Amino acid sequence: MNASATPAPEPVSPAPPPGPAPDAAPPAAQGRTGLPAPDSAAHRAPGSEGAASRRRFLTAAGAAGAAALTAGPAAAAVRAPGRRRAAARTVAVFGGGVAGLTAAHELAERGYRVTVYERKPTGLGGKARSMDVPGTGTGGRRPLPGEHGFRFFPGFYLNLPETLSRIPFPGNRNGCKDNLVDATEELVVRTGGRPDLRFPFRTLDAPPVVITPEALLDILTGLLDTAARLPATEVAYFAERLLVYLTSCERRRTEEWERTRWWEYIRADRMSSDYQRLLAIGLTRNIVATKAEEASAHTVAHVFEAFVFNLLGRGNDGQPDRVLNAPTNEAWIDPWLSHLRTLGVEFVTGAPLTRLEYRDGEITGALVGGPGASRTVTADHYLSAMPVEHARPTWTPELRAADPQLDRCSALRTDWMTGIQFYLREPLPIVHGHVNHVDSPWSITSISQAQMWPGRDMTADYGDGTVADCLSTIVSEWDEPGILYGRTAKECTKEEVVREIWAQMKAGLHDRGRPVLRDELVHSWFMDPAVDGIGGPNPTNDEQLLIHPAGTLHHRPTSRTAVGNFFLAGDYVRNDMDLATMEGANETGRQAVNALLDADGSSAGRCRVQTLHQPPELARLKRTDEARFNLGLRNLFDVG
Repeated sequence: MNASATPAPEPVSPAPPPGPAPDAAPPAAQGRTGLPAPDSAAHRAPGSEGAASRRRFLTAAGAAGAAALTAGPAAAAVRAPGRRRAAARTVAVFGGGVAGLTAAHELAERGYRVTVYERKPTGLGGKARSMDVPGTGTGGRRPLPGEHGFRFFPGFYLNLPETLSRIPFPGNRNGCKDNLVDATEELVVRTGGRPDLRFPFRTLDAPPVVITPEALLDILTGLLDTAARLPATEVAYFAERLLVYLTSCERRRTEEWERTRWWEYIRADRMSSDYQRLLAIGLTRNIVATKAEEASAHTVAHVFEAFVFNLLGRGNDGQPDRVLNAPTNEAWIDPWLSHLRTLGVEFVTGAPLTRLEYRDGEITGALVGGPGASRTVTADHYLSAMPVEHARPTWTPELRAADPQLDRCSALRTDWMTGIQFYLREPLPIVHGHVNHVDSPWSITSISQAQMWPGRDMTADYGDGTVADCLSTIVSEWDEPGILYGRTAKECTKEEVVREIWAQMKAGLHDRGRPVLRDELVHSWFMDPAVDGIGGPNPTNDEQLLIHPAGTLHHRPTSRTAVGNFFLAGDYVRNDMDLATMEGANETGRQAVNALLDADGSSAGRCRVQTLHQPPELARLKRTDEARFNLGLRNLFDVG
């Protein structure tokens, strides 16, 4: 699709009327919030967000290159002069998300001339970016910050924090990395009279000096008993299943467990409904964004493993749950773009890649732009850092034939995992961290953001002066009926989706008689503009998330292709993180640059690619498991 035709973000929408509504609320009902009805000025072109974006960027990182942030489809690329020799090798990077910006960063530092082509006019930063909500800033305040969905930076992220530390930020010794703050608690909200689960989420005060299977079982059992409060037999069984994975060799993980469904691996069909809801359905939808009945056991258990060693303080960069101390563009993306420009990186926005030209064993050019505005760009090397659903259409049959792994990407799947922000008239710090509404049919998670932004006063800095907090939510399940209308999220209008989310959160938070979410708190709301057409015959989501059904790891490509000047980055590319994450995107950006340097015969130092911690104490058990796997035997701790 031509990115220049992508609709501008819709205006922040009025709050949902209190209580259930059998039909979509008419405009008059929506007006009860006191907001004026949306007018045509709010539906402005994407470039109209530029003034507010520019003010935000100036605050975060100084004036250098700020005007380029508002570049539209036809804008000329901007490059810092005198930073590169004329003879420098050129690289065309397609995709301005975390993977593409990471690759551009690493390449520019090594003397390459890099141009990043981003399909959306205001899409630099990809799904990680925050975005101004048009028409919401008055009296010199910035527009309200919207986003694809909140993001967090677990302590087991290693590559991305290292990149953050190399992005200068005024007053910060460690650059943008110093903008990470710890979220210290988690809340799991239950319905049906079951108690909520609130617990501290941080590394253990006294982790074991030496990790043994016995110590791991004790720790896992204790953590699960605290966090889940399930029957002792179910806690013990789940802990044993995790121990099996932790002591499994790599071949068993990627061959046996990758082809095993998580639901089957943890024997969910034999367990209580709470076990199924908490450890099977809830966690896989809310964290891995896929269905437990389909998800790869390897992918889900790999995430559990990372959190376990994070809690034990092994090989981690920080606490298990970290967030940014300001809207993402202010704290990270805008300073990053400014820094890349000082390195000579050029950005061309509103420039979708439509086709890669392949001939005689190499890419000879790339067709960029929409109908009537297409042009061919050329470079020495081409690096595709686009999401898989947007990358696949750019690969011609000839290119797919040249490298069969590209054709295997057709088997990869994506799903909807999208955010809605509720702007509130009062601060609402429900918990100092994330809330998992585990019993909600739409698998909702949320976080109250103002408490995490200590340097920001939402009322003074954003909106119309009456917004004090942002309750940012993510809906991970768009295909299950809700509790108000009995329809899926895709079948509801945007207004119905908002009312449904609010009702599902209230169902849990108010289950024990606490009026946490009062309807009058809601000033307005904002939905990711990538979602369009819901409630109609053809709902679409332009920014989906890779999911991990069992067996799909083997369809994922490597960063280096069989085409000598063509490379891949993005969280769908094979990486140690495995899960679709910002860390995986950053890791593959580094992998792609290393592959490019190898192909180019470069003497430049290679990017450091860090992998998740594997305790040396378990190495012997993994070697034993490899021998057992080769003999067709179960893992030593696998009792079935």
